[in-house]
Amino acid sequence: MNTFANWKTLNWSEYGAELVGTAFNLLVGFSIITFNFGKGLPMEHLIPAVSPRLLINGLIFAGSGALFSISPLGKLSGSHLNPCLSLAFWMQGKMHKQDLIGYIFGQFLGAVLGTSLALALWGNYLISVNYCITLPGINYPLWYVFLAEVFMTFILVLSIFIFLSHHQLLRWTPLMVWLLVATMVWLGAPISGTSLNTARSMGPAFVAWSWQNQWLYCIASPLGALTAVGVFQLIAMGEREVLTGKLFHVPNYRCIFKNVKVPHLQKHQ
Repeated sequence: MNTFANWKTLNWSEYGAELVGTAFNLLVGFSIITFNFGKGLPMEHLIPAVSPRLLINGLIFAGSGALFSISPLGKLSGSHLNPCLSLAFWMQGKMHKQDLIGYIFGQFLGAVLGTSLALALWGNYLISVNYCITLPGINYPLWYVFLAEVFMTFILVLSIFIFLSHHQLLRWTPLMVWLLVATMVWLGAPISGTSLNTARSMGPAFVAWSWQNQWLYCIASPLGALTAVGVFQLIAMGEREVLTGKLFHVPNYRCIFKNVKVPHLQKHQ
């Protein structure tokens, strides 16, 4: 009975929000990748150059995540949509261990669901872009791709922590993430596919059951996130701290995070 009671008190609404948000983000992102690069679709003729299409990919893919951040479900869960970011918040002392597990489970399940929905919608067009699997660029050695993923994830998480540690910047975090990730997709996709997110990589790999070089995204992105935690603590020198575990924090939504320094509703028990 105690086990059942503990099971019931877990924060299933937040975990479900992460599942839905990750599925939505990948469905939109994989749809724009397919529309821009799918064989037989018009964009390859309308915009022959690859670079502008990569920029469009980044703006819409990252924009869907930023849009979810300011939605009711995003305001509830904090809109991590990325196990590397949730891991970083946990390392920063903002999450309970059971919530970290719940978030990561929801994110991976959402990634599989989002990929499956994109496959149902686009069919062979999605297959023609290799299910949107992240893969190293053919002209780059693996060590370079690995370091690129570490560096980009490091910059993303460190930037989020910096914005979330300033009251004046707090509300602009989704906008910053949108522009930053869009730029990384634009510039980094030819190198590594710009994963930044282990769930984003594992979702299509699972649906396609294709695991070539996927170890890279299971190690490099979390390593970049953990490095960002360490660097933030070093530059903060105890004088600043991450104020919340949410990318868009509003006080009229409950908050399950620890050590929150901005107004919020108390966690419902």
